[in-house]
Amino acid sequence: MLDGDATEILGIGFAGTKGFCGGFGPRAPGSWGEPMIKQFVQEAVNEALKLETALFRLRMPSRVALLHYAPVASTIAGEPPEIYPFLGSSRLEEPLERYSVSAAFHGHAHRGQAEGRTTNGVPVFNVSWPLLQKVHPERPFHVLELRTAVPAETPVP
Repeated sequence: MLDGDATEILGIGFAGTKGFCGGFGPRAPGSWGEPMIKQFVQEAVNEALKLETALFRLRMPSRVALLHYAPVASTIAGEPPEIYPFLGSSRLEEPLERYSVSAAFHGHAHRGQAEGRTTNGVPVFNVSWPLLQKVHPERPFHVLELRTAVPAETPVP
């Protein structure tokens, strides 16, 4: 797994981090109160910064973000609402939009939705295995075509 790292494969940039929980939008906790709450919030901020740093390193037109936790609430819809804060964090959404990510993939939400979008329309795919087996039993995977600067005849390493 990419842990704050970035790499290029055939002209497509990949950046990743596990992300962290913390919830979405105005319900996400702020860094206030007891030290343990501040530490919890800081972990979510640190993971978002790792993603942002990795995306910053990529200079190609197509960029893909790989995460464990969800960056948007739309792909966890269907999970019990009580556990939403533990399935992802909207702090991960901002770097996706700032660096014009082509798509983001995450897991962790086994009963969520297969597809969603950020506020500005970046496609987000929940690729947790149990969900993909349920939604697409005949093809439990996503195929995504992206623009690349590498010629099509270039062999795959």
